[in-house]
Amino acid sequence: MADRLVTLEAELVRHGAADGARARRFHDMTAAALGADPRRWAGWEDELEDACDVDQALSAMADVSAAAPEATRSCLAEPDHARRLIRLLGASTELGRHLAAHPEDLAQVVADPRAWTAEDLREDLLATVEARPDGSGLLVAGADPTTGADALRLANRRHLVRIACRDLDRDDPTTITESIAAELADLADAVVETALALARAATPGHDAARLAILAMGKCGARELNYISDVDVIHVVAPTRDDVSSSRAVEVGQRLAAAVARICSAHSAAGSIWQVDAALRPEGDAGPLVRTLESMGEYYRSWARNWEFQALLKARPMAGDRQLGEDFCSLVAPLVWKVGEQDGFVAQTRAMRTRVVDHIPRRDRDREIKLGPGGLRDVEFTAQLLQLVHGRQDASLRVRSTFDALRALSAGGYIGRADANRLLAAYRLERTLEHRVQLYRLRRTHLLPEAPEDLRRLARAVGLHRAEDVRDLWRTTSRSVLRTHNRVFYSPLVEAVSRIPSEELRMTTQAAQVRLRALGFHDEASALRHIEALTQGTSRSVRIQAQLMPAMLGWLAEGPNPDHGLLAFRQVSEGLGTSPWYLRALRDEGAMAQRLAAVLSGSRLAVDMLVRAPDTVQVLTDDDLAPRDGAEVRTEMLRVARRHPEVADAVRAIRAVRRRELFRVLVDVVLGIIDVEAAGRALSDLAGATVDAALDAVSRTVENPPRIGVVAMGRWGGAELSLGSDADAMFVVEDGGPQAVAAATEIVARLRTLLAAPGPEPRLDLDAGLRPEGRSGPLVRTLSSYRSYYAGWSSTWESQALLRAAHGAGDEDLTGALVGSVAHLRWPADGLDPAQRTQVRRLKARMEKERVKRGTDPRLDVKMGPGGLADVEWTVQMMQLDHAGQMESLRTTSTLAALDAAHEAGLVDLEQTQALRAAWIDASRLRNAIVCVRGRAGDVMPSDSGDLDAVARIMGLGPGASELVVENHLRSARRAGKVVEAIFWGS
Repeated sequence: MADRLVTLEAELVRHGAADGARARRFHDMTAAALGADPRRWAGWEDELEDACDVDQALSAMADVSAAAPEATRSCLAEPDHARRLIRLLGASTELGRHLAAHPEDLAQVVADPRAWTAEDLREDLLATVEARPDGSGLLVAGADPTTGADALRLANRRHLVRIACRDLDRDDPTTITESIAAELADLADAVVETALALARAATPGHDAARLAILAMGKCGARELNYISDVDVIHVVAPTRDDVSSSRAVEVGQRLAAAVARICSAHSAAGSIWQVDAALRPEGDAGPLVRTLESMGEYYRSWARNWEFQALLKARPMAGDRQLGEDFCSLVAPLVWKVGEQDGFVAQTRAMRTRVVDHIPRRDRDREIKLGPGGLRDVEFTAQLLQLVHGRQDASLRVRSTFDALRALSAGGYIGRADANRLLAAYRLERTLEHRVQLYRLRRTHLLPEAPEDLRRLARAVGLHRAEDVRDLWRTTSRSVLRTHNRVFYSPLVEAVSRIPSEELRMTTQAAQVRLRALGFHDEASALRHIEALTQGTSRSVRIQAQLMPAMLGWLAEGPNPDHGLLAFRQVSEGLGTSPWYLRALRDEGAMAQRLAAVLSGSRLAVDMLVRAPDTVQVLTDDDLAPRDGAEVRTEMLRVARRHPEVADAVRAIRAVRRRELFRVLVDVVLGIIDVEAAGRALSDLAGATVDAALDAVSRTVENPPRIGVVAMGRWGGAELSLGSDADAMFVVEDGGPQAVAAATEIVARLRTLLAAPGPEPRLDLDAGLRPEGRSGPLVRTLSSYRSYYAGWSSTWESQALLRAAHGAGDEDLTGALVGSVAHLRWPADGLDPAQRTQVRRLKARMEKERVKRGTDPRLDVKMGPGGLADVEWTVQMMQLDHAGQMESLRTTSTLAALDAAHEAGLVDLEQTQALRAAWIDASRLRNAIVCVRGRAGDVMPSDSGDLDAVARIMGLGPGASELVVENHLRSARRAGKVVEAIFWGS
C-alpha cells in the first residue's frame, strides 16, 4: 500500500479521522517536515486505526515532526515505535505538547516498554538535581533549587511519557492497569524524595530534623492516577540529642511546606501535582508535622474511626524510612482494632452515604470515582471487610485494593465471583479514570458528556461508539453497586464487628467461658459442634470460621442456643456439598441472622431443615411474605407434569409445599405476618397442594370424572394454623356407580399420598364432616349430596356447612354443592330451641372428650374456656340465628362474621373486642406452640424453656414465660364472659 497513490482523505477517515480535510492537512504538514511525498501513504498511518483520537494524533504529529524531524522519522520507521507514538499523541494533548517542546523525550517512545523499579526511579530523579548525602547522611540537592525544581518537573513528564507509552501499547489496557498505577505511585515517591532533597538545599539548618513523609490514600496503596492529589502525613524527629523536639518540628514544617510548593508550583517547565496533607491529625487545622510521640497521643486518644480507615493505606514514601516504619508500627495495632469500635460499621456506611449525597445531581451518574457503583464503592467494600475481619486474619492486612480483594476471596470473606466481578470493574473504572485524565493531564473523575470526548474514550478502551462506553459504564457501575450493597450492608459484617478481637482468638477454656456467658448450657457439646464446622483448611471451613462468631451471637439471642447450634451443624453438614449454602449465608443479606433465629426458636423448622436442608434457600429471598396461592398452584402443576409416575409427581408437589410452608413458618417465627395473613397463606397453600395432587392422581385414571373438593372448618374459613388438618368433603359429577368408584379410588390415593411421612408435616385431608360422618361414603355425587341435605342432615351439619367453600378441583361442582345448601347454612328462621340445645350439648361433649385429663383446661388454647372453640361456636351460633335475614353474616371467616355481628348490633363493642382479642391470641399461641414443640398441640407448654420460646414468638421478648400465660388467661377470661352470655344464654 505504501507504493501506490491513494485518496488520502478517504483513507484517513476510514482509519478513524472525523474531519478528512483537516486530517489531510496535518498529514501533509508531517510529510513536509519529514521530507516525504505527502501524496503517498507512508505506512505509519496504518497505526492510526488504534489511536483514541486520529485527528488529535495527526495534529500533534505535525508539531512533533516539525520540532524534531530526524527523531520523528526514525521513530516512524519502526512499526512498534510508530504505534506507541501515534497512540500516545492520540490519547494526550499535553504529552504531545511536551514532546513538541522537548523532542529529546522521543527516546522514551522508542525505549523498551518496561516498568521501572522504585529504586531505579528514585536514582534517576535524584540524579537530575545532583542529590548527594551531606555530613548528616541526609540527601541534599546540589543543583540550584529553582533550576532543580524545573528539572524535576521535566523529569516527571519524561517518565509520564514512558509510562503512558507502556500503558497505551496494550490492546486491552485493563490487563496492565494495576502495574501502571503502581509505577505511578513509585514515580510519586521518587518525586517527593527529590523534592525533599531540593527543600533541604533551600532550608538552613535542615539537618536538625529527620522528616518522614508517609503516603496515604491511592498513593499509599500504590494505585495512583496520572494526575491526582498525593495524600501525605509528615512525622518528624530530632537528628541529634542536642536538638529539641520543638526545633525539629519547626524545621520539619519548613521542609514539608517546601516539598509541597515544589510539587504544586507552576513554571515554564509545567507542574507536577498537589501534595495534600489534609489526612493528618486534626486535618487542615492541625500542625503540618508532628513528632512520633504526638502522633501516638493523638491516635490513642482523639482520632475518629474514619482516620484509622485512612491509615489502612499508610506507608513510608520519602525521607527517613525508619521513622516512617516506626509510625506505621505505632498505628497498626490501633488500625486493626477500629473494626470493633462502637458504631464503626454504621459510621463507615454513613460516611459513604454522605460522599454520594455531596455529588452534584447532574454529575452523579457519570462520577467514576465517587458515584454509585464507582471506584469508591469497591474501595469501601474492601476496606470495611478488611477492618472487620483483619483483626484476626493477618492475610487481609494489605494496602492495595487489588490485593485486598484477592486476599478476601482467598480467605472466603467474599465469594470468588463477587471478588472477580469487583476486580474486573475496578480495573475497568481505573482505566477509564486514567484515560480521561491523560487527555489533558487534568484531575477529573467524570465520564465526558460531549460525543467526541465519549468517542475518544470508547476507542481508548477498545470500543467504537460513544454510546458503547456509556453503556459499558452503566453496566459496570450497576454490577458494582449490586455487589457493594449486598456485601457492604450485610448484617454479618456488623455482627462480627461487635465481637471484641480477643474473643475472635480465644483459647478453649476462654471459649467455654464465652459460650456460658452467651447462654449456652452445654459448653463442651457446643465446642465440639464449633470444632466440627471450623477445623480444616478448605474454603468452606474458612467461611464457617468467619460465620461462627456472628452465628453464636445470633443463636444466643434465641431461647435455645444449644439446640440451635446442633441444628446449624446438622444443616451445614447436610448441605456440605452445596456451594450456594455458605456463600448465601455470608453474602445474602439477613439470611444467616434469620437462620439463627429460626434454628434457636423453632423445633418444627429444625425438623424440616434437618430432613430437607435445601429448604433453607427460602431464607435468601428478599421478600419473605407468603406467595400468591394461584402462583404456587401453577408452579406445582408445572413441576408435577415433569414426572410420569404419580408418586414422583406428588413428591415434587410436596417439595414445593414444603418450601412454602417453611416460608410461612419463618414468617410466624420472625413476626413478619399477622395471624390472619398466616391463616390465609396456609389455607391457600393447602388448596394449591390438593389441587395439583388431585390433577396428578387423576391423570393415572382413564377418562377420570370431574371431582371437587369442598374446604370445611378452618380451611374453609381461610384460618388454618400450622398444626391444623384440612377438613374436606369430596363431590363427583353425576355419572353413575363407575364415576363414584373411580372418584373414590382417586380420592383415597390422593389422601394416602399427601398424608405419607415426609420431611414436612403431612397434609391430612379429614373427611369427618361429610354426611353421616365417618360412617358415610367418602365420595358422593352432587345429586346424592343434594338428596341427603334435603332430607337427612342434622343441626351439627348445618353448623359445619357455615364454613364450606371451594377448596380444590372442579370449581363448578363445589360451587353447585355449596349453593344448594344455603338454606341449611343460613336458615331463614334461625335455630329453634331444640336445635340450640343440640348445638350446646355437642359443644359440652366435645369439651369433655377433647380436653386432656390431668391438664388445666384454662391452658388449652382451643377447647379451654374463652379459647378458640368458644369464640368460633359463639360466632357460628349468631350466624345460624341471623344469617338467614342478614346477608353480611354470610361469610366463612370468624373475624369477618364477628365484625358483621357487631355492625348488626348483635354484640356490643366491648364484647366484640373481647372475642376478637381472645381469638387472635389463641390462634397466635396455637401457631407458636407448634413452632416451638415441632408438633400439633393446643395446651400451653409446661416447660419454662418452651414457654419462653413461645413468648418470644408472641413478641413478648425473653423471660416473658409468665407473662404469656397471664395474657392468655386474661383474654380468655374476658371472652369467656361473652361466651356465657351469648352462647350459653346465662
